[in-house]
Amino acid sequence: MKYHYNLYVFVTVLFLAGAVFGVLLVHTLTLEQQQDLAGEISRYLQLLNSGNGLDLEQSDYFWSRLLFHLKWLFLVYALGITVVGIPAVLALNFLKGVVVGFTIGTFVLQYAWRGLAFSLVAVMPHNMIVIPAMIVVSAAAISFAMFVVKNRLLRQEGALPPQLGGYSLTAVLMFLLFAGAALFEAYLAPSLIQWASGFLSSADGII
Repeated sequence: MKYHYNLYVFVTVLFLAGAVFGVLLVHTLTLEQQQDLAGEISRYLQLLNSGNGLDLEQSDYFWSRLLFHLKWLFLVYALGITVVGIPAVLALNFLKGVVVGFTIGTFVLQYAWRGLAFSLVAVMPHNMIVIPAMIVVSAAAISFAMFVVKNRLLRQEGALPPQLGGYSLTAVLMFLLFAGAALFEAYLAPSLIQWASGFLSSADGII
């Protein structure tokens, strides 16, 4: 990680740029679109407060989230193997930032500081696992692609199997983190979200 410090910084800054863009994107919505979003949030909060919003089988939800994370991980891993797919890896990190920023920005726009408090409890905890894992595997994909270009395509030197093995091991380790995030989302996050929904009510909405 020390050797590839600049890559981690670059991918992190790219994600943060996406998050800022996502927040700004909320403010570009028309009033009608903002009102539609506010209506969806209010209906969801009403379901939460009635105890029906999170009526899901925990094991099914765990496997659903794990499969989602696995697809994302495999996509980044495969793009790194192809080398030419690195721009798509960067785009995925930016897009993840946009999604997180847009989600938080929507709650803040609708509920001000209460929306921020809800986001910190309901949105950020599992993302504190997912985002670092995403950054690490993305940086590993870029590092592997750089090795292939510099040492195999241009100079014809350096052994590929150790680099591929290290890259694959990183992906496996990050998969374990993604599995931990899926466990959190399935077994802990629903209770946190339902508790945090008490911060909000449809009457508190600004829009």
